[in-house]
Parts: sequence; structure tokens; C-alpha cells
Amino acid sequence: MSKKKVLIVTQEMQPYTALTEVSKIARSLPQYVQENGMEIRVLMPRFGNINERRHRLHEVVRLSGMNIIVDDDDFPLIIKVASLPEARMQVYFLDNEDFFKRKFIFKDADDNPFDDNPDRMVFFCKGVIETVKKFGWAPDIVHCHGWMTSLIPLYLKTAYKNEPLFQNAKVVYSIYSDTLSDNFTDQFISKASINNLTEEDLNAYKNGEGVTLHQGAITYSDAIIHGSESLTESVTKELEGAEKPVLEYQGDEGFEPTYVEFYNTLTPKEVEEES
Repeated sequence: MSKKKVLIVTQEMQPYTALTEVSKIARSLPQYVQENGMEIRVLMPRFGNINERRHRLHEVVRLSGMNIIVDDDDFPLIIKVASLPEARMQVYFLDNEDFFKRKFIFKDADDNPFDDNPDRMVFFCKGVIETVKKFGWAPDIVHCHGWMTSLIPLYLKTAYKNEPLFQNAKVVYSIYSDTLSDNFTDQFISKASINNLTEEDLNAYKNGEGVTLHQGAITYSDAIIHGSESLTESVTKELEGAEKPVLEYQGDEGFEPTYVEFYNTLTPKEVEEES
């Protein structure tokens, strides 16, 4: 029997970014998963406020060197890695000077969202999938945390649906109360349409008035977790109509065993090795 493989994709994670609901859960969950006999990979953006020297980040040359296309432009993808000694766990960082060098994460010093957040999001989500392909590592669970990861369910179920590494993966999306989609324009749809995707494929990310990232992720995910205790009325309504497993809010402490049980309802408890 081989270990179940869990891919954690997160927009934030302690100790690399400030304390938030996302960063706290994304820090403790993968360690628990690994300590309970599963194989883990963690991917997140390498924001400019992450101190590379303090956290001992270094480039993984064998994974770097790819270009990711965003809105018909090529952007180099650099992969870095750091270890959490107390957890015996590695974290992989996706880096690009155009998107992640700045010292703020999603908003500038005046608390205004960056205009290129949609581009950064497309770069990150596509970069995650291409990086896992370079790993040559087939996850059983892909667990996405935060609005910045909300295109991954779409991409895995459409543009990458024939990719052997992901064909058996179950996609879990944790919904948190924060989202910047109110600042996204209609141009987001065309930018997010990678490969052979059409605007119809992205209809789930539109509500007639603007962009709804959580709604799109709910549509394309196999299962949903309430990452925040309080969600918007529109998200709650969307979840009520979703015919898929939904795990209610479990708090930000002591939630890990319930999450793993939830994983096990989506995939076999043990994955047989191919003969």
C-alpha cells in the first residue's frame, strides 16, 4: 500500500505571512496530515515580504525555468523551497519578479487592491499545476485555501482534465470570508481562459454583476470546507444548492482530525500501489 498523497495549495501560511485564518489553518493542517501517515506537498506564492534569509529559501533549479502565459505574455516561474524544522516539512514557493517582488501581499500601502491581482492569480494557479507536473507526483487530494487558489478547481476539471497525474484527484476548496473579487473587472474572464477554455467554461465565475470567485470554485470542486465561521449570504446560498459534500466550519484549532476524516470520505483510506 502506498501513502495517500495530499497537495495543499494556499495563498498564505505561517510563519511566512502574517496571522490570518488562512495562514493559521494552512500551517497546522499539512503537519498533521504528514504526521498521520500521508504524503504531503505544500505550495504557496513567494511574496516579497517573505524574508528569504531568515526562512532559508533557496531555488530548486530542476523545477525552475518554466514560462507561464498570462494574457498572451510569458512570465518566468522560479520555484524555491524552505524547510520547517519543527515539522520536518518542506514548503515550495512560486516566485516571479513582476508579480511577487513587492512588499505587500494583495493591497498597497493605502489599502487599495493591486490592479494586477487577477494576473497574479492566473499565474499562480497555472504555475501550481505545472509545478506538480514537474514533480511527477499524482495527488489523491488537492486542497485549495483562499480566493487566490479558486481557479485551480476549474483548471483541473477542464484544461487539465486529461492530464494523467490529476485524473484521480479529488479537489477540495476551503472558503474563507475574505475575497477581492469585487475589484475584478470583466477582463478577468479572458485572462483566466487558458489553453482551450471558453468564456462558457468560466460562466460559473460570473453572476451577471461581476466576478464571483467562490461560486466558480464551488462549481468545479469535488467537496467544500467552510474555512470561516461566517460566509456571505450569496456563498451560503450557493453551498445550499451544491450537490456535493460540504464540511461545516470546524474552528481554527483541533480541526485537523475532522479534515482528514473528510478526505477519507472522498477517496479510499489506503491507495493501492499499481502493480
